[in-house]
Amino acid sequence: MTTPATTRSRENTRARLLDAAAQVFAEVGLDGASVEVVCERAGFTRGAFYSNFESKDELFLTLAARVGEVRVTAVRARVEEMAAAGALAEGCDPVMLVREVMDSGEDDRLGVMLMSEIRIRALRDEAFGAAYLAQEREMVRSIAKIITDIAAVGLLELRLPAETAARMLMIVWEGMTVRGAMDGQDAAQLRHAGGEELGRLVQLLIVQ
Repeated sequence: MTTPATTRSRENTRARLLDAAAQVFAEVGLDGASVEVVCERAGFTRGAFYSNFESKDELFLTLAARVGEVRVTAVRARVEEMAAAGALAEGCDPVMLVREVMDSGEDDRLGVMLMSEIRIRALRDEAFGAAYLAQEREMVRSIAKIITDIAAVGLLELRLPAETAARMLMIVWEGMTVRGAMDGQDAAQLRHAGGEELGRLVQLLIVQ
């Protein structure tokens, strides 16, 4: 029988392995990061790893999902705060709205490096790539739901379907953060630069 304490312990172990893996992957890349090194960084044995993940690939995908979930959760929380404050009412400025929302995110250089490594892995391995794209489609749907909710509250009209707009926004955001990381920008600068670029794109996606 699984007890609450056992469940919490397992969740803690899993979280520590994920945190350690993110750091190691960012330092040496996915191919250079062995299970042994990840376990050593987290302070666990190989047994602990394989009781939580079947393989490194599963770990990679779990990390990618976590990065996406953290980003979407932060955006959704900020949108809800702004809605409660009346900032999404009819006549709101969608460009300023996007900039404010993205400035409140949690993207950082480590996350950018991690996701870049995972995409390289997806390019090299067809099965892994298919799994990654399936996961990405789920994130696009989550972003599309946020866009639809904002448009409904602010009485905004989109030029494109919400999912198409969500995918465009995600691609531009990822491109800007990667280039910002290359340029040595810190977390706040990455979010600000990405928000500025998304603001320009939103001007093209909204019927004026």
